[in-house]
Amino acid sequence: MAATGTATKSTTQTQTASKDERGIDTAVAYVRQTAERAVDVPVGAALTVADNVSETVKPWTDAVGREKELKQLRTQVTRELNKLERRGGQARRKATTRARSTRGRIERELKQRRNRVERSVKQGRTTAERELKARRTRVEKAVKDVQSAVQERVGAESAS
Repeated sequence: MAATGTATKSTTQTQTASKDERGIDTAVAYVRQTAERAVDVPVGAALTVADNVSETVKPWTDAVGREKELKQLRTQVTRELNKLERRGGQARRKATTRARSTRGRIERELKQRRNRVERSVKQGRTTAERELKARRTRVEKAVKDVQSAVQERVGAESAS
């Protein structure tokens, strides 16, 4: 029995040691992978930048490529300028049309108001002239009546 107990103890220790070694191996693998990444990322970025710079500079290194690139740039700039010119012209025409229609609307409103005021003034003047004529006629009649009354009295007093 003692031998069996010793064998079990020895097997358990071996299993524990093997689990510890696996844990250490996993930790070492993780650390190694992290260190590799820390080195690989900047190296990969540097290579990518080098490729991009090479691709950017490549067309400018020979005369044919340089002319081709310049022609493309000129064409692109011309295209953009034409686009901007079209948009600007369209905006200018739209603003001009809007200003013209606003001016026409304001002129129509002003003409309507002026006509209303002129009509109102004319009606007021006509009414005032009519009333003045009527009152003048009444006053003239009253003056004639008073003159007649005064003449009658003066004539009656002179006759007496």
